[in-house]
Amino acid sequence: MLLCLLSLNSLAQDSTKNSLKKVARTKEELKKLDLSKRASDHLMLQYGLANWTDKGDINLRGFNKTFNAYFLFDFPFKTDPRISVAIGPGIGSDNIYFKNTIVDIKARNGVTFTPDSTSIKFKKNKLSTSYLEVPLELRYSTKPENMNSGWKFALGIKVGTLLDSKVKSKIDLDANNVGGYFQKIKNKKYFNTTRFAVTARAGYGNISLFASYTVTDFIKQGFGPNVHPYSVGLCLGGL
Repeated sequence: MLLCLLSLNSLAQDSTKNSLKKVARTKEELKKLDLSKRASDHLMLQYGLANWTDKGDINLRGFNKTFNAYFLFDFPFKTDPRISVAIGPGIGSDNIYFKNTIVDIKARNGVTFTPDSTSIKFKKNKLSTSYLEVPLELRYSTKPENMNSGWKFALGIKVGTLLDSKVKSKIDLDANNVGGYFQKIKNKKYFNTTRFAVTARAGYGNISLFASYTVTDFIKQGFGPNVHPYSVGLCLGGL
């Protein structure tokens, strides 16, 4: 019995030592991975659904769109290339569509959303905003030596400055019984010029799902509803 216990103890110690050696080898292997074929910069495209929180009785149409394009530089950790940091410039844009609503971004008291299904007939009516942005991501990849495959996850933030905000409308019939024309009104006065958002991505290979939530107010306080944009969708990119 004593010999059996000693034998089992010896086997357990050997197993533990082998496991530790295996972990140590794995770490060394990670440091020695060949990343020569891994690009350090990549174009990342995102397309998806946009919406607002706390929009109250503002009548939005069903499909509101977001489109983002970024050129990011990727910096793997030397100790563990599965983890990397990425940063770079890009453009983010949102298109929010309204139903039976007059959107006035030049009113005296701020941005107003007035329900109206009688005086003006809109075929299309949307608020478009675009930002110059700089995303920053902390990334994890299961195959750092080949970024075209493997599982990928990323958490990050992005900071942007407002480039343009406008209401674009196609009017079928207005209050003067005139229709069939387009109208475009620009004004950035009532919108926050700085946007700060938190982001997340998860996917396999070159395709992933993304989500974004804007922490800062979309419209300046006191000049419109306290809405916060968010979006979800598909992302195409090699990192």
